[in-house]
Order: sequence, then structure tokens, then C-alpha cells
Amino acid sequence: MSPDRHRRQGSEAFRRDINPALRYYQAFILAPELSQTDRDYLFKQEWLGEKLPARFGELVSRYDKEFDQVRAAVEAKVPCDWGIDMTPGPFTLQPHLARCKGIAQSARLRAMWDLQTGRPEDGVQDLIGALALARNSSRQGVLISLLVQIAMENIVCSAIAENFYHFSPATLQTLVAGLDSVPARGSMGGSGPEEVGSFVDWLGRHIADLQKQNPSNDANVMAGIQELIVALDGPDEQGKAPAEQTLWQRVSQAAGGTSGGVVKLLEDASSHYPKLKQIMNLPTGEYEEQISLFNADVRASKNPFMSLLFAAWDKCRQKELAAIAGLSMVRAGIEYKLHGEAGLRRVTDLDGQSPFKVERFLLNGADRGFKLTSSYQERGFPEGLIFVEKQGPPFGVTGNKAGEALPKPSAPK
Repeated sequence: MSPDRHRRQGSEAFRRDINPALRYYQAFILAPELSQTDRDYLFKQEWLGEKLPARFGELVSRYDKEFDQVRAAVEAKVPCDWGIDMTPGPFTLQPHLARCKGIAQSARLRAMWDLQTGRPEDGVQDLIGALALARNSSRQGVLISLLVQIAMENIVCSAIAENFYHFSPATLQTLVAGLDSVPARGSMGGSGPEEVGSFVDWLGRHIADLQKQNPSNDANVMAGIQELIVALDGPDEQGKAPAEQTLWQRVSQAAGGTSGGVVKLLEDASSHYPKLKQIMNLPTGEYEEQISLFNADVRASKNPFMSLLFAAWDKCRQKELAAIAGLSMVRAGIEYKLHGEAGLRRVTDLDGQSPFKVERFLLNGADRGFKLTSSYQERGFPEGLIFVEKQGPPFGVTGNKAGEALPKPSAPK
């Protein structure tokens, strides 16, 4: 363990009133600059089931200073504010999100090394730090940040399940305490207002400015709106079939060729956000029924902004519910390991009533652990998580390829 890493875990006090985002920005700065060869060595192969070589440990240790800041951010007593200016609307850059996901990917590898080398507490702290960052990454509230949160949560859940045989009962208790300590997750149901601000209000402001600048020339106003919408539709309207109308053509036609008509289309679209938010907060079952009706209305609408703003939400909510099921299965798996069937029943599936289904998992006839399965299967398969209790050939632990064998590392050791 490096001296810096040891100090962070010691009794030395450090400030807890610093905006976590500042800690994370510092972490990004402190991230090691690996060569492409080293990055490929770490991240472009599957290390599960392998005795990790010394080169692997040396490379992941270069992230120590970065993770000092990630761990410190967990202890913050103030909200996370990334300082992102949403004024550019849909063109707002959020460069921190890719870095956030990268930290989760690094945390998974560092945990593998720490667990293999007898430092499970360090592995747990890195995973908890990554999970706290996942939650804080969604604080901007826009859809892309929520999807990054989900991706990071999935990475952490998989890392726990695939290394489960390394966790002692005491370490599992530490892990539970860490799971309890992280911030609440951002939700799809809470992001609607930010999406309105990101697009509807942004475009509305620009139209109002164009109308003020051209009080008696609506053709000029429409030309300005066209520039904005064409930019949204992508350069050179990529992907459009010859007979397919562009977004601008559909908007202009539906608006009757006037800027006032475009404003009415925006107002009509924005009026659907409260309904969407209500649906996004429904439990499974009720959600599926109501979102099906909502999607039918979107498809039937002649307002082009409806499909632009609402078409992706159902798939995103499915990913969110799958992630929530995964997080619950991690809890249930720990309870099952510590307390057996009684522990398993303490954590319910997404219906809030039933426990997860549990069964032994065999790979090529060998018992490798246990699998929890959710009743939720809106993505086309039952969501499940396999907890590896015995070392051996690697396999997928979650998703539609759970239980399938994974390739062994091919890079030099």
C-alpha cells in the first residue's frame, strides 16, 4: 500500500465541508497518464479467474492519489454541485461524465487486486467511493447523467458479485455499512424539470430573441429557428433516407410555417412532462401499463417535438429498474450469505413483497456459487446476478449473458 493511501485511511482528520465535485475534479487531475499499451493491458481484456500479475498491481497502484480524493468525497457533508452551466441547453458539455465512469472501471480492477492480495478493506473502500461518485454524477439531473449513474452502479454490482468469494463476513458487514453511507440515487422521475430547462426553455428563449430582433419578418425568425433545429438533427442530416423528412421539415410543417406555431408545439410538448414524471415514479406493473399508453400517445402525435423529447424514456426507465433490481440483489446476496434464507427474505424484489429467487449456479457441472433472479424481465430476460463463491474459469455474472464463459487474458503477463 502506498504511503498516500495509508494516510487517507488513517485517523488523520480532513475537511468534510468541501463540495464533492471539487474532490472529483482534483481526482481527474491526479489520474495517471498511462500509455495506450498499458491502458489496453488493463482495460481491454478480462482478468476474472486469473492470478493477477505484478504488472497489473503496479499499474492499478498508479491510481492511488486519484482514489484518495474519491474516497474523501464519500465523507463530504455538503451536496455535490458540478458547476455545469445549462444555458447552452442541449449543447451543454458535461466532460466529467466520461471521467466518472472511468473511475468506476478503475475501481473494479483495483478491488480485484486488493482482494487477491489480502487487502479487502481497501477494495471495499474503492468500490464504495465509485458508487458514491455514481450517485453524485447524476446530480445535474439530465438524462445522460442518469444513464452514467446506472452504468457505474452496474459496474460496482458486478464487481461485488464476481469477487464474492473474497469477502469475509466481517468485510461484508463493512460493505453493507458503505452501501448505507452513499448518497441517494438520482432518478428518472426527478429529471424532467432539468430536461425542460435543457431543451424547451432553451429553444423558447432563442425564438423569443429572434422574434424581438425581427418584429415584422417572421421568415427571418423561421430561418433562425431552422439553424438551431438543423444543428440538433446532426450535421448534413445524417442517416436520413431520401424520402424521409428531416426534423426541421416536420417541425415547420406541423407549425404551419410560423414561429408562433413552433412556440405552440413547444408548449404542447412541455405540458406532457408532469405526466411523464408521474409515470416514471410508478412501481413496476403500474409503470408498464401507463408508459404503454403514454408511448402510444407520443407515436400518434403530429407534434415532432413529442418523439424528440419522449421516445427514449421508456428504454432508459427499463435500464433504471434493472439497475435498482441489481442493487437490491447485492443486498439480498449479502444477507443470504450472512443469514441464509431468513436474510434473503429481508430484501424484496421490485414488487416490494416477494424475495428474489435463489438457486445454485453450476458451470460445466461445477458448483460456482448462487444466482438470484428477479421477476423483472422487461428487457427481454429475467434480471439476475450470480455471486461467485468458488474461483475458476470466468463467466458473466449479470445481463442477458449471465453464466456464459468469458475469454481468458491474452496480453503478456
